[in-house]
Amino acid sequence: MFKGTEKLKPGEFSRIVSQNGGEENAFTSYDYTAYFQSWSASNVELSFELEAERMRNLKLDEEEFAKEINVVLEERRLRTDDNPRALAGEAARAAAFQTSPYRNPVIGWAADLKEMKLVDLAAWYQRWYAPNNAIVVVVGDVDPQAVYKAAQKHFGDFKPEQLEAPKRRPEVPQQGTKRLRIVNEDARLPYLTMAYKAPVLTEVEDADIEEWELYALEVLAATLDGNKASRLPKKLVRRDRVASSISVNYSMANRLRTLFSISATPADGHSPAELEQAIRTELESLRSAPPSPAELARIKTQVVADSLFEQDSPFYQGIIIGSLEAIGLDWRLRDDYVSNIQNVTPEQVQAVARKYLVDDALTVATLLPGMAPATEAAQ
Repeated sequence: MFKGTEKLKPGEFSRIVSQNGGEENAFTSYDYTAYFQSWSASNVELSFELEAERMRNLKLDEEEFAKEINVVLEERRLRTDDNPRALAGEAARAAAFQTSPYRNPVIGWAADLKEMKLVDLAAWYQRWYAPNNAIVVVVGDVDPQAVYKAAQKHFGDFKPEQLEAPKRRPEVPQQGTKRLRIVNEDARLPYLTMAYKAPVLTEVEDADIEEWELYALEVLAATLDGNKASRLPKKLVRRDRVASSISVNYSMANRLRTLFSISATPADGHSPAELEQAIRTELESLRSAPPSPAELARIKTQVVADSLFEQDSPFYQGIIIGSLEAIGLDWRLRDDYVSNIQNVTPEQVQAVARKYLVDDALTVATLLPGMAPATEAAQ
């Protein structure tokens, strides 16, 4: 998308942005691809002109395509294939999800990338890079009416594509814990990932999922690992010293069911099995008794502060607004985030721990240093 269009030579897009004092880039997620520029509000019209040009007029050249495939393969090699932890995480996600497209890495599998042809790329571009599949977000000191006029001017004549939403492929209900044992000679230290399937905002209409549960899961994640004073780093890293590092990851802003994951490195003298048991003990304590009002108040203050800090950045405001719309939700949900977090009760945190952090939703991946055949997996 940066390699030239009918009007722009390869590299000219980036050069124009740079010459006007701006920065630009792009990123991909499981649900969407985002392209952005950060520069003076006076350049909104220029942004629209450039983005409209590459939305429909991209030049797909065989030579440039071959170069970029190699760039992507090299990026995959550096970030994943040569990174034992990243490989383990990729394997854990592929094992956790049986039918969901989230089982595939965002960058793609190396085997698929090697088989990709220019005609495949052209078909994808023609189908999805269309005005009726795009969301434009402008954040800054701009005149809304001028923005609307610019959008109409530069995108209004583009014909929409016939889009058919991919058919829903409900995830097969899991029966029992899935386990992977991954031995990698490049791994220096063992590593443990415990990933639980967890609901997201788009599932709220389902009969057995209530909206408050998603916010309670966000608070639960912060209770376990929001800062150094949170339960897992405080108890497992500093007090018991069974882990040298630990992190928790969960986001409710996804189109499909996601993972509530706990990843940790065992401390010297401790095995992944010991660490897993220690984590299970901490999770059971939350299932057995809710956090105290004082602990919950401290955690919620941190979650709210992090959210407000993000809103100080026009870039992150744009990402939040755009991502909500991209997954089929109303961007105004962000305005209710703080109040919904503040309304979470100790009993609700306990309830979601009981409901979602269960063995029938769990995949455990253990990375071990050493020489071995291929990954062993069992369910």
